[in-house]
Amino acid sequence: MSSEDFLLTNFNAAQLRSNCATCSLRELCLPVGLNDQEIQILGKVVSQQKKIRRGGYLYRASTNFQALYAVKRGSLKTCILEEDGRQQITGFHMTGDLLGLDAISNESHICDAIALENSELCEIPFSKLEEISRIIPTFMHHFHKIMSREIVRDHSLMLLLGGMKAEERLASFLLNISSRLAIRGYSESSFNLRMTREEIGSYLGLKLETVSRAFSKLQSEAIISVNYKHIEIHDLERLKLKMGNASCTT
Repeated sequence: MSSEDFLLTNFNAAQLRSNCATCSLRELCLPVGLNDQEIQILGKVVSQQKKIRRGGYLYRASTNFQALYAVKRGSLKTCILEEDGRQQITGFHMTGDLLGLDAISNESHICDAIALENSELCEIPFSKLEEISRIIPTFMHHFHKIMSREIVRDHSLMLLLGGMKAEERLASFLLNISSRLAIRGYSESSFNLRMTREEIGSYLGLKLETVSRAFSKLQSEAIISVNYKHIEIHDLERLKLKMGNASCTT
């Protein structure tokens, strides 16, 4: 039996194509122009759904690497546990993001992935992903682009934690969230932050009090409005000016 025959199922390819059109996984498959048979092959691999309740773990540091996960609904944070018991946030992940890339090199996860809200993910066994790449070469090309994007995102974080002031870091963070939401078809100026102020501080390398002061400063200048976790950006251009020369990479 060939690899294609092994992976194929009898479900309707048109239905899967329709589902993919509204799924976060569309950036993994639809842009590379898959035909019906290739969509069936991919659908067999990503059909497993994983639901995580708020505060639940998708995976923990040091666990063996078995799969990648695409966020279908919800949001998660990745973090490393410091020696003193504090969590160092390494990233926030929303619909359409891919988690688990950290484990490909050493075949074990280097961080925890925790749901910020009730979330649903598509599980992609890595062994099957490698098999698909042999059947559909263009798929791996697109996967490499996604990995490159993650590297760029990490580089942007290094810039944030370099010489930027607190206000600049927060402005860059808000613009990053704004642009990522806009790409996914949501409002770029009105959204809820799923993470706490303390978690934002951990990610940006700032104390909680400093984060609170930075939010208050932006609000006092009428650039944003803050209502608990809801953010309204009134002036994107002025917020970009606050960011200086930093990038709001998606």
